[in-house]
Amino acid sequence: MKITQKLKDQLWWMIISVDYDYSRISIADHDINDETLTLWLEDKQDFKNSLDECLQLDVKARDFAKIIKSENLNSYEGSKMHPTKNFVYKARIEINTPLKWYQDDASIMEQQWAREATLKAILTQLVETEAAGSYD
Repeated sequence: MKITQKLKDQLWWMIISVDYDYSRISIADHDINDETLTLWLEDKQDFKNSLDECLQLDVKARDFAKIIKSENLNSYEGSKMHPTKNFVYKARIEINTPLKWYQDDASIMEQQWAREATLKAILTQLVETEAAGSYD
């Protein structure tokens, strides 16, 4: 996932402002369309009065879909019957494509898990990329 330098700087500012306690970063609100998942982030110990005061994080829909798929949120482990050889095997069974699952099939809690997994993936990528870069 591509993170712009401006967004990296804003995210680092937020991480520093929460004293590196990532659990304090919360999703104040969200919005999704065909192109983008937008998350507004805030410090749990410093709630904002409006979304304008929150950090706006835009994630491309295709990146959001990749995270849903990689976290296996839109699938479950089950048994399938081989179509011609008549034996049963274990497989991941996809409920729906990632974005369709999020919009049509996921419960409110599952949608929240998907958004939180996205935030975690972005923060992890940011920290790992910066840490790897600091040793060059």
